[in-house]
Amino acid sequence: MEQELGLTTLFNNYLAGLGNAILSLFHVTTEHPDRPWENWIVMELLVVALLVVVVAILRARLSIDKPGKLQHIFELLHGFFVDTIEQVGIHHGEKHLPYIGTIFIFILSMNLIGTVPAFESPTMEYWVPPGLAIVTFFYFNAMGFQAHGIKYLAHFAGPVRFANPIGNILIIVFMFAIEIFSVSIRLVSLSVRLYGNMFAGEQVTNVFLSLTKIVIPVIFMGLHVFVSLIQAYVFFLLTTIYISLATSHEH
Repeated sequence: MEQELGLTTLFNNYLAGLGNAILSLFHVTTEHPDRPWENWIVMELLVVALLVVVVAILRARLSIDKPGKLQHIFELLHGFFVDTIEQVGIHHGEKHLPYIGTIFIFILSMNLIGTVPAFESPTMEYWVPPGLAIVTFFYFNAMGFQAHGIKYLAHFAGPVRFANPIGNILIIVFMFAIEIFSVSIRLVSLSVRLYGNMFAGEQVTNVFLSLTKIVIPVIFMGLHVFVSLIQAYVFFLLTTIYISLATSHEH
């Protein structure tokens, strides 16, 4: 078993029954029924709880006349999201803002929580990035069908260039296979990039924390924060681009 974090130990000591009950709903059994909670899921739940608290505080303090620091931060994030959506060129991009903004803040929060002593980043666990990628994959394809209907499948077929019907059918089948493979690769791209960089960053930081005392760890903690920001941005940007490609009316 992986080394339990302190918070995970509390979950397993007092909420093991709840964990097993949840797993049983999905017909999943754990190797250690007395320790069903793993670090990554506990850290994800913690991030969700913290974000709910932050949003509740923000909502209670919203003000047009005297916006606080927290409101300024989220207004800057909102402006950044809107600018990126406009630059990428998403058709009716404002309706995608809730998903795009949420995925950025959620991933960034999961990345950064690993900088807190006694916590670790859920995104360094191999289950988490594929889960985020799968949700994003279904989202941008669903938006493609919403924007184009069944005609959305036509952009997988590529351009029809032959007068001969047989030639058209062959090129359509060939292009469809290539496009399906290309779109599927996006899952791997989103998953591996996030997981690989966060896992490597976490391991490097832990090694130097164990070898040195103050100065060097601070440097690598700064590097960890930088990597966390970059990886959240890359995932966010690729998600935005994929939505743009799926909903574009140029297909």
